Formats: sequence, structure tokens, C-alpha cells
Amino acid sequence: MNLQFRFAVHKHKVYTPSELTLKLIRTSSMEMVNVYMGQSMERDADLIKVYDDDNESWRFVKRDKGLDKQLAMIEETLARYGLIRNEIRVYLHLARSGERKASEIAEAISLHRTETYRILRDLEKKGLVYSAFEKPLKFTGVPLEKAIDLLIEAQKMKINLLEKEKLGLVELWLSIPQQKVENSEKEIFQILEGGQQMILKANELLERAKSEIQVFAPSEYLAQLYHSDFTDNLKRHMGKLKITLLTENSSKSRYFIEQMRWVAHKYRIVDASNLPCFIISDRKELLIAIQKTGEEKDGEEKKKSKTLALWTNYAAFVEILLTLFAKLGETGKTVQEIYVRSVP
Repeated sequence: MNLQFRFAVHKHKVYTPSELTLKLIRTSSMEMVNVYMGQSMERDADLIKVYDDDNESWRFVKRDKGLDKQLAMIEETLARYGLIRNEIRVYLHLARSGERKASEIAEAISLHRTETYRILRDLEKKGLVYSAFEKPLKFTGVPLEKAIDLLIEAQKMKINLLEKEKLGLVELWLSIPQQKVENSEKEIFQILEGGQQMILKANELLERAKSEIQVFAPSEYLAQLYHSDFTDNLKRHMGKLKITLLTENSSKSRYFIEQMRWVAHKYRIVDASNLPCFIISDRKELLIAIQKTGEEKDGEEKKKSKTLALWTNYAAFVEILLTLFAKLGETGKTVQEIYVRSVP
């Protein structure tokens, strides 16, 4: 059974939102790992696993695709940690070439010498660069792994400070006279953009659920849910919630299902394609995610895309997805059943 369903939208522990944000930041820095995707995925020493910020998903890239492309991926990741473009250029030059004078750095990356000195001092304040006591002054970059650890710690400190200020801000807000607002049950919706926002909302639905969570996650979305530890959070709630996970029949999906080690009656693999990811909570709330593809520009290899998510409690919409989920579940099989059927 091959179902097609399309939508058009116009324009490890249970983590707190701040902990989940840090988890996703740290996860995105795990680059250059060898891949083994179970019996149905080939082992290839030339593959590296990287997080693509444009598509907000993990992908596998062959090392022979060129040094420039690999460096560009590293630059994109460092930019998410808060470094500006020229800081990244200076740091990566030092990290790759070793000890250098400021004039040598400026010439190598075509940057004004005064600007280079300023950037070197800023990087030194962040702990990413150090200088030797000698004339002329020479600079060295810390190893990339150490640099990422330092940047993560800096992000943690900012978030911890915000969390400490939260109580005071809430008290201040409550001290201000508030206009009385009637609380009435309405059918509402919320549009979210970005993979992180989707994960945060998914965890919010999970924490709010009283009896049941139903998830359909195609392979790309299942990878996001798995790497963000949402699937681990689901597993922790199995004692109090009825949880069912459906995913498409692909080698990637089967790999993640095997890694999750769920009991057979909690998941099913279905023959379906071109379906969005959706999560239904207590048959009352719905979170649905699709890929928003941008316009293709001249000279680009592919279109850039972002995750666009819609949350709603609109009863008719929820009912449609409940019906689809039930139909998909009727065709579902376990990993073991699929393997048995594939044996001649």
C-alpha cells in the first residue's frame, strides 16, 4: 500500500528547553564520523556525517568532494556558535597552519592588518588563540575540539544567566497590573520555523500529554527526533502513556528503529511515501512538519530547505490525521517481520 498525502502551508532525561537547545548545539558539532547503518547500509570509510544547517538534517558526505566544501561546513557550524565570518577565517587559518605573525595571517586571507590584530585579540579573549612572548608577536590557534568546547561553555554560561534572571523577570511582570482576560477554549494554530523549534514543541506536547502520543516520522524526521533524544523521552513516558511510532519502510528508518530497541508493539514500519511528519497528543493536539524549499539560484547544486511546523488543536484537522494514522497502522510491520519476508 503506497499512500501519498500532501499539505500546502502558506506564508536524556526530559530536557528543559534550554538544555535541549544546548543538546542540539553539541550534537551539530559531531562531525567526521564513520557510518554503519545496519545490514542494509554499506560500510564506507570515506563517508563523514555532518549536520546541514540549510536543510536542518544530518547527511553523509564523501571526503573526496573537496576540501573547500568540508571547510565550508565547519565554517557554518562555527558561525552558529557566535563567531563572525572574519573571526572564523582567522581562527581556521591558524588552526591549520600553526604559529603565525599577524602580518602573515593578514596576507594569507587578504585581510587588513589592523583588522587582523583586532580579531586576534578578540579570539584571544575567547580563549581560541594564544600568543608567544617574543618579537615579532606570533599567534597560535587552539585545536578545533578545544575551541568547540570553549564555545559551548560560553553558550551554557549565557543560558544559565538567563535562567537565573527568569524568576526576577516573572516577579516583575506579575507586579505590573494586568488586564483581565477571559479564558475560553478556541481552535487555534501556531506556525514554527526551524528544526529546533519543532523539537521543542514536540517535547512540549509530550510533557502535556495525559494518555496517548501517536507519531509518524519519515526517515529524515526520525533522524532528527533520534539525535535530539526525543525518542528517548518517548521511551521514558511509556509507563504512563500509550505511545505508538510509525515510520516509512526504508533502510535508514530500520536502522534507527533497531538503535532505539523498542518493544515490537510500540512501533510499526509502513509502506508509505511523500508524507509529512506528524505527532498527535491525546487525540486533541497536532504538530505537523514539512520541508519548506526555497527558490533555486543560478549555480547552486540544490535548493535550500527549512523545516516548517504547524501546531493546532483544530478538531477537524486532528481527526483527518488520526484517520490517516489508523490506516497506516493497519499495514505496519516490525523490523523482524520485514526481514523474514525478504528471505527467499
